[in-house]
Amino acid sequence: MSNDATDNPAIEFPGLPWDGQDAPARRATLTRILVRISREALQGASLDSILRGICECLVAELPVAIASVILLDEANAYFVHEVYAGQLTLSPLASAGDWPVNRGGAGRCARLGKPQLIVDVGLDPDYVPGNDSVRSEYLVPIRHRQRMHGVLNIESTRTDFFDAEACAVFDAVADLVAGAIHFARMADELRLANRKLEQLSMIDGLTGIANRRRFDAQLRADWLRLAGEGRPLALLMVDADAFKPLNDACGHLHGDECLRELARICGGFAEGGEDLVARFGGEELVLLLPGRDLDAATAVAEALRVAVQARAMPHPASAVAPHVTVSIGVATALPDAARAPEWLVASADRAMYAAKLQGRNRVCAGLADP
Repeated sequence: MSNDATDNPAIEFPGLPWDGQDAPARRATLTRILVRISREALQGASLDSILRGICECLVAELPVAIASVILLDEANAYFVHEVYAGQLTLSPLASAGDWPVNRGGAGRCARLGKPQLIVDVGLDPDYVPGNDSVRSEYLVPIRHRQRMHGVLNIESTRTDFFDAEACAVFDAVADLVAGAIHFARMADELRLANRKLEQLSMIDGLTGIANRRRFDAQLRADWLRLAGEGRPLALLMVDADAFKPLNDACGHLHGDECLRELARICGGFAEGGEDLVARFGGEELVLLLPGRDLDAATAVAEALRVAVQARAMPHPASAVAPHVTVSIGVATALPDAARAPEWLVASADRAMYAAKLQGRNRVCAGLADP
């Protein structure tokens, strides 16, 4: 998350300085701060910008030298991230790296789960000096239901600022911060869940390899990319011979296991991160091989055919062999961004049917249409 101040432009805060306000005016200022912070919590572009906006609001409106939000790790054992605003510069000791919750006033606040008012920092045994000008500090746990997110830390150069009314406002601010963090993390978790669902929607449930949807998307992406690079794209269409008789003779469970094994064998011929193995439909599998010319792709197809034959999966109903065999069609092309890639699929499909017409358990290859 960025700490770039441009994420949250400076806001002008109206009103008299704190010392120039009477009691009603101070109450009005505190109320206005809560309204501003509520708006900030709802409209911020990112969690860091939300937290920074809240801290800047507190520093601008109140005699607060430093306002910060210090976030805990998942185990609530360490403070791992701090967003702050202030008129004072923190020392490297106070702002460097992760620190455990057994250290400092913030750690005490996190451990006890209760607000900590330090009227005189010089007398508090846990206070970690961040700036010599700070005289008092108020720390509030940031908690949403049972989950502790961190600590709201307010530091002042005065010893008379943290009265009951001001502390009540900071307690409310901590609740708003907790809500903002909770909803931001919920949004992150939702995005992660959606990404996982998207990934699952690209996987074939039976074989565990890519499905037709993923293949179609990858074909289009590779087609455009290789058109720009001037490299060829090869496609292998792999079809299990006499698959319906296999299901009829041995049952669909056996047929399904044979398909899974074919997918595993095909996966062994995918090299690097560019190649893709997918289930095209029924008993048809495809291998998308970027950068392969016709000779290279045909060599892969022949090695694949031999590997399936060597696996010797029983097929008592085949007229070709006593084990499962495959017919493979190969097509290659130099992609052209002005044409759709489906003609490469059609060419590989024609080559695969040619292999079947010629007796099955063989490879047929041909260039895609010009």
